[in-house]
Amino acid sequence: MPLAAEYQAVFDQLAAAGPMPSLTEIPVADARESYRTSRAVNPSLAVHDIQDTTIDGPDGQIPVRIYRPEGDGPFGTLVYFHGGGWVIGDLDTCDSVCREIATLADLVVVSVDYRLAPEHVFPAAVDDCYAALLWVADNRSLLNNNGKIGVAGESAGGSLAAAMAQISRDSAGPELAFQGLFYPVIEPTMDRDSWNRNGSGYMLERPIMDWFWDTYCPNPADRKDPRTAPIYAEDLSGLAPALVVTAEFDPLCDEGQAYGQALESAGNEFATMACDGVVHDFFGTAAVFECSRRPFLATIDHLKNHLNT
Repeated sequence: MPLAAEYQAVFDQLAAAGPMPSLTEIPVADARESYRTSRAVNPSLAVHDIQDTTIDGPDGQIPVRIYRPEGDGPFGTLVYFHGGGWVIGDLDTCDSVCREIATLADLVVVSVDYRLAPEHVFPAAVDDCYAALLWVADNRSLLNNNGKIGVAGESAGGSLAAAMAQISRDSAGPELAFQGLFYPVIEPTMDRDSWNRNGSGYMLERPIMDWFWDTYCPNPADRKDPRTAPIYAEDLSGLAPALVVTAEFDPLCDEGQAYGQALESAGNEFATMACDGVVHDFFGTAAVFECSRRPFLATIDHLKNHLNT
């Protein structure tokens, strides 16, 4: 189907405004601020309780933000990893999504502010995310947990969520009830057909993705590690039930679908949601665009079914 009218209007406005510098052409601090502006906190989105705190990590304290729904519980817990190519993004850029997940899915959401590149290259983000997952497992009572823990994330956060599922299985870590991979980064090659279809003109572009990989994994050998490229794992069996969400106009679309097929072939419980008319990072507009709202609410249903039943 064609690009959704709401996104077409955005691209028309951007074209009318004239050329803007790419994230790759500005200082990292400015790139982070630009992304923070594009996914600003929306305090009008209701949530029962929010708590900012820190937990022990492998190299100091890790900031986390805990969202609690209304009610007595107990509740499923979702550990959430923001997107941004392991370079940009923070607790604020996924705040709106986490607020709505907590409220609509009746989940306690623990959002993780893992370390970013270039200050901290691979495997810093992976190590922080796993430390946060272990903290959640060790603090079930504090989180009023119902016995079910899931992981989820967008883009690079989806890659981290996939890595958590693999690491938990291999390290006898917490048993996961769900992994939500929302338009995830799955591999570094950028050679699938969706990169040819969507690699220019739809928000996430090839030079930006090159920059993310170069910044987070300056050692090319690290890009073959399943903790950065989950599809390269030798064994994909025995993983948590998965939902892979892809966007029609996202260059990452085909690699996400390929990972879903690989999970299914390995015998895992698996669902895919191919979302028409939308672009990468579309959960960021789920509170304002109807084209994004529908698949976001369908994702909420999956979260409920796996973590609260």
